[in-house]
Amino acid sequence: QVQLVESGGGLVQAGGSLRLSCAASGRIFGIKTMGWYRQAPGKQRDMVATIANGVTPTYGDSVKGRFTISRDNTKNTVYLQMNSLKPEDTAVYYCSATEFWNTEHLYWGQGTQVTVSS
Repeated sequence: QVQLVESGGGLVQAGGSLRLSCAASGRIFGIKTMGWYRQAPGKQRDMVATIANGVTPTYGDSVKGRFTISRDNTKNTVYLQMNSLKPEDTAVYYCSATEFWNTEHLYWGQGTQVTVSS
């Protein structure tokens, strides 16, 4: 079992920045990939960014060049640096993680609200 706790969300004006953090606990030794997803009201949950050791991170098209995902394995924490925020970035942001033995199963955090005002 893996537990994920997000933090760092809030209200920011368009053009501003936020840094989200996600701390993993529990069975952390088997974590392969961590990532960020977001979901706006009435919309599907979309991938924002993912990262795994030894490979180039992936990003959703709408955030490329603006968001950066990073990972600190010693702290079991993944970060999402969000710059040049736009109102359309407003959503609940969820942290995710997969394990080596079952990459099809995603663990989820509770989410943190990000609101970007125009």
